[in-house]
Amino acid sequence: MITTEATPGTPCWLDLGTPDVRAAAAFYGSVLGWEYTPMGGVEAPDDAETPDGAEGGMFRKDGKTVAGLGSLTEEGARSAWMIYYAVEDADATTRAVRDAGGAVRVAPTALEDWGTMAQYTDPLGGEFAVWQPGRDTGFELVEEPGSLAWTELCTTDAAASREFYGGTLGWWFSEMRMPGGEGLYTLITAGGLPEERMHGGLMEVGADALAPSGGRPYWHPVFAVTDCDAAAAAVTAHGGTVRTGPVDAEGVGRLAVCADPWRADFVVLAPAGN
Repeated sequence: MITTEATPGTPCWLDLGTPDVRAAAAFYGSVLGWEYTPMGGVEAPDDAETPDGAEGGMFRKDGKTVAGLGSLTEEGARSAWMIYYAVEDADATTRAVRDAGGAVRVAPTALEDWGTMAQYTDPLGGEFAVWQPGRDTGFELVEEPGSLAWTELCTTDAAASREFYGGTLGWWFSEMRMPGGEGLYTLITAGGLPEERMHGGLMEVGADALAPSGGRPYWHPVFAVTDCDAAAAAVTAHGGTVRTGPVDAEGVGRLAVCADPWRADFVVLAPAGN
């Protein structure tokens, strides 16, 4: 399970880079019931020097912060969710990433006294980020409808991914058989935490599954919802795409793999037993 404690090695934040901030805010508001607050609480004018008149802001659910939203800043970057994992020392993590063959996309950057962030690319091409908490420990709501419930890596080499992330973020791994016996799924738990605190998974997939990212491995978030079918219908009704599902996954719940109108990947999940 994911918590809001920002324990080292666990997810603590996520944000979306998009070419159209206002339209993305409206899309996720319709699909996940999020409320969007621009930076500073005031929407920028239409003639502001940003791609769509808005730099970004925060998504909230029931008054609690669940994610961030901002304009794409890298030339040629695709719209995607970036998942941040809590660390005690962003500089030490950066050294570990380099030593393990990863690349540093954004060097550790202190955001006043809020905390320090850094962004990386793993050796196979998957992008992820870390957050060294200061005053801000990250999101305020998880494991509830409209918030993060799981993180998942689709990779070309599960063994290599386990070695990299185990060495850089201290994760522990266990394996389970995929529903229908179609391969193995790796479960992720931050080192030192009990099994019930597992927060994500990784699976080895073929080139066709990586087409949305141009053939590179990628992370995507899984958001809890009360009704998977209704959420999937809202995705398509507001210009997104449902790539898989809705389908029932035994012991997990009912889920659908989706993409927003700018092809950022995410999953909606109505957990089993809810």
